[in-house]
Amino acid sequence: MRLHRLFRTWKILSYTVALPGVAVCMANAYMKMQAHHANHVTPEFVPYPHLRLRSKRFPWGDGNHSLFHNPENNALPAGYESSHH
Repeated sequence: MRLHRLFRTWKILSYTVALPGVAVCMANAYMKMQAHHANHVTPEFVPYPHLRLRSKRFPWGDGNHSLFHNPENNALPAGYESSHH
């Protein structure tokens, strides 16, 4: 009987404390992400010689883009792909 009561207490605490806590944390993270993206400015491309070195081609695509390449945030050796930079 005591084990059943303990299980029921933790179940109630999970639904009344843990789930709303996760929801509040998710809402906070979403709002911070929106605020960050509203003020985000991509820096001007500077072709430093020690960055973006390619000693061999990547085995996918055209060999110049990384696996998780984002044209708005990741520069290639020649610069950004997007025209708004």
